Amino acid sequence: MTPALIRASSPAAGVTELEYTSLGKTGLRVSRVGLGTWQFSDAWGVTRYEDAKAVVARALEVGVNLFDTAMVYGRGMSEEFLGRALRELGARRDEVVVATKIPGDYLHPDDIPRAVEASLKRLGLESVDLMQVHWPPCWHNFPTCRYMRALERLVELGKIGHLGLSDYPVELAEAARYCLARHDVEVIQVRYNLAERMAEEEHLPYAEENGMSLLAWSPLAKGAILGKYTLEEAERIQDLRARDPLFRPSNYRQLLRLAEAIKAVAERYGKTPAQVALNWLITASSTVIPIPGARSPRQVEENAGAAGWRLSFSDWRLLDEASRGLRLSYLPG
Repeated sequence: MTPALIRASSPAAGVTELEYTSLGKTGLRVSRVGLGTWQFSDAWGVTRYEDAKAVVARALEVGVNLFDTAMVYGRGMSEEFLGRALRELGARRDEVVVATKIPGDYLHPDDIPRAVEASLKRLGLESVDLMQVHWPPCWHNFPTCRYMRALERLVELGKIGHLGLSDYPVELAEAARYCLARHDVEVIQVRYNLAERMAEEEHLPYAEENGMSLLAWSPLAKGAILGKYTLEEAERIQDLRARDPLFRPSNYRQLLRLAEAIKAVAERYGKTPAQVALNWLITASSTVIPIPGARSPRQVEENAGAAGWRLSFSDWRLLDEASRGLRLSYLPG
């Protein structure tokens, strides 16, 4: 499905139109940039409902209609806030696409119906558009076909619209798809940004070959590629990013050089670094749908402004080459 340009109902400066595309093979029409809602949790600090509602409201106003959450975000807080906000804001059910995730720890076949029912209750929905397995059940050894068939049964029963996999290696994704009888995996969700591009090795070609959408989580690398902090400021960060290897001095020093390249391109287009970094992903493949989080309406508006335009090939290649020069390490110390 060729992405269409649609005028937002309440555009802001710099957000005059937003692209829409199809989610996998489902036929669901989704915005080219979605909204991730991990921020609605103590991990990111949006723990007041009114703050979360303001974020969702601005997303709807600028045309974002794909909302991604998970059962474990804020121990259910994210689902509760998102569902309540969509109801109170009068979002039409047929115009928004809600995606959530079930963690690997909940994949015992007897637990799956209870977990999904609890998720739907928090969201205030009769069914969810997309249910993604958040990670494989690596600690409990639940058989792949048993949990995939249990999830497929809930598709047949009308509680789940479509199935997806998050943070799955391609080999296990293929095994999970083999277990399904009448439905297919429509979405692969992985960490993917200008600094961390391993998804291009296997996941992206796999998604393209099989007509899936690739939802890119952490598409801004938690802000590490935007040059918002000096090296000294990055070392003093105290939130969950303090544990992220990207913010270690040896890595962050390299990312500051990438950030300078992003800033230079952004100035040529009259865009922000975040918009350029997200647009780089969109330009790379029509399969990719970034789902950046936002802690404020302004951030939602900025992220939405990443769609509706394209980097030139020369600027896309400039950033491609800048990022390929990175030598990141995930070892501690």
